[in-house]
Amino acid sequence: MSLCVKNMLKPGKLRDFPAMFGIGGFIVAIGFAILLAWLDPIPGSREGWLSLKALAHCGISVVFFFYGAGLGCEKLLTNLGNLRLHILIQLCTFVVFPVIVLATYPLFVGENDRDLWLGTFYLAALPSTVSSSVVMVSLARGNVPAAIFNASLSSLLGIFITPLWMSLFLSNGNADFSLTGAIINLCFIVALPIGFGMLFQPTRLGVWVARHRKKITRFDQFVVLLIIHTSFCDSFAQNVFAGCTPLKLGVLGLLLIALFFTVYGLILSAARVLKFRRNDRITALFCGSKKSLIHGTAMAKVLFHGNVSLGMILLPLMLYHALQLVIVSVIAQAMLRASDFDNDNEP
Repeated sequence: MSLCVKNMLKPGKLRDFPAMFGIGGFIVAIGFAILLAWLDPIPGSREGWLSLKALAHCGISVVFFFYGAGLGCEKLLTNLGNLRLHILIQLCTFVVFPVIVLATYPLFVGENDRDLWLGTFYLAALPSTVSSSVVMVSLARGNVPAAIFNASLSSLLGIFITPLWMSLFLSNGNADFSLTGAIINLCFIVALPIGFGMLFQPTRLGVWVARHRKKITRFDQFVVLLIIHTSFCDSFAQNVFAGCTPLKLGVLGLLLIALFFTVYGLILSAARVLKFRRNDRITALFCGSKKSLIHGTAMAKVLFHGNVSLGMILLPLMLYHALQLVIVSVIAQAMLRASDFDNDNEP
C-alpha cells in the first residue's frame, strides 16, 4: 500500500475524505437517516404527539422563526434597486426550472417513474437556498447583499408560487389537495414564524441568533434529517421503492446534473447579454441555479400530506441538493482562484 493511501486511511484523513469532493457531514447524515429508515421503518412511521413525526412538524416552525430572527428588514431591503439582477434570479428559480422539467414529462412512464418525475418537478418549483447560496457567493467574491435579498425574497415567494405550480398535478391526483388550503398552511408554518422572528431581530434574541448561527444551522439540519427519516420510513413500510433500481437512480442523477448545467448556462448567457458586472454575475449564477432542501422538506409535509410515496418524491431533491453542493463548491473555488489571479496581475 502506498504512503499516500496510508495517509488517507488515517482516522482524521478518512473523516475529511468526503469533504475533498464537497461532501459534508450533513450529506453523509442524510444517507445514514435513510439507512435507519430502511433497517427499521416502524419508529418513524408512528403517529402521535410524542412521535418523531410530531417532533419534525414542530421543528419546522422553530427553524423559520430563527431564520426570521436572524434576518431583519434591513437585510431584506439592502440592494433593492438592482432590479435586473433580482428579476433574472427569480425568473430562473420559479419559471425556467419548472418549464424545463415539464418538457421531460413524456420520458417518465410507470407509477414509480411518475413519482420520481413529480419529485423532480417539485424540486424545480422550490425557492432557492438561503445560507449555502450566500456562503458560496461570498466565497467566489460576488454581490453578497444581493444574494441575501434574493434568497430571502425567494423564500417568501415560494410560499405562493410553489403550491401554484404543484396544483397543476396534485389537484387531479390528490383529493385532499387544496391550493388555497396549502398556501394558508404554508403561511402558518413558514411565513408567520419568519415574520414573528423578524420582530425579535432588534432584541437580544436577534443578537443571540447572530452569535450562535452555527449551532442554529445544526438544529436546522437535525429537523431536516427528522423529516427525511420519517418520510422514508413511511415509504419503506409501504414498499414504495420496489421498482427503484440503482440504474434508475444513476440515470436520475445524470438528468439532475444536466438540469443544473442547463439552468447555469442559461443564466450565464443572460448575464452576459445584460452586461452584468462580475460580482452580480456570480450572484445570479449561484442563487438562480440552487434549490432549498429546508424549504423543500418543510413544504412537502403540507403539499404531500399523507402520501406514502413522499420518500420517493423527496429523492430527486436530496440528490440535487448533494450534487449542487459538490458542483457549486468546485465552481466557487475556481472563481476565487481566478479572482486572486486577476488581482495579482492588476497594475
